[in-house]
Amino acid sequence: MNSLEVSNLKIWDSRTGKVLVPHSSFHVKQRSCLAIVGESGSGKSLTCRAIMRLNKALLHQSGEILLQGVNLTKLSEKEMRKKRGKQLCMIVQNGMRAFDPSCVVGVHLKETLAWHYGWGRDDITVKMKRAMESVMLKDPLAIMNSYPHQLSGGMLQRVMIALAIVLEPDVVIADEPTTALDTITQFEVIEQFIQLRTRMNCAMIFVSHDLAVVKRIADEMLVMKDGAIVERGATRDIFSAAQHEYTRFLVSTGLTLDHHFNKIMGGVSHAEC
Repeated sequence: MNSLEVSNLKIWDSRTGKVLVPHSSFHVKQRSCLAIVGESGSGKSLTCRAIMRLNKALLHQSGEILLQGVNLTKLSEKEMRKKRGKQLCMIVQNGMRAFDPSCVVGVHLKETLAWHYGWGRDDITVKMKRAMESVMLKDPLAIMNSYPHQLSGGMLQRVMIALAIVLEPDVVIADEPTTALDTITQFEVIEQFIQLRTRMNCAMIFVSHDLAVVKRIADEMLVMKDGAIVERGATRDIFSAAQHEYTRFLVSTGLTLDHHFNKIMGGVSHAEC
């Protein structure tokens, strides 16, 4: 059974009429990870924000997006807000943008969980503390009382993963979650995403232009170029026998990155453990 189904998704600029994503269709199976790959500007993030219905107002979209059989495109904004977080959780590239810079991190966490579950401050603190410890964050209470700028990018990513653990969504969308991180922190955060899947049995969309990361985490892949899906299939099949010329280019580049990644991490056996 599919957790998410996207049918004939079209995204265009209402000012110019330019089509940015032409009629994309794909699905995400329960408990599986689908990677969407491609270079910057290929439409990966636009597609994810369309699923969340978070693209800018000037960008219009059509098509169907079914989450557990519910058509998200037919919901009011109020109804959609109830889906975001609790059933459909997005972890963005820059952790700093996910939090209000004028408030400590704990304010965002408590407001989100109170909105979806109606829990009190003490219950939220206990649940978040446990989840943050599970993603190897030390001194969770101090982190919750810190402003976003006082935390590193890797710490903010882990806070968002911890929030996802508490929310228990059906689908997690990770939009370039490691791009802004150094190589060592990338490895640690990817390990947390792998554990998140194992712990929650949720479906995941993992957006990246780095095939070294995709090879490690994804069951299936979509390759996007200029807004269109040019290839799709099982990750192992695409890495071993890519059909599209653009995919072959990405795979060859990705394998080079993979070799560099393994070298930094101390060898293939350590990086792939």
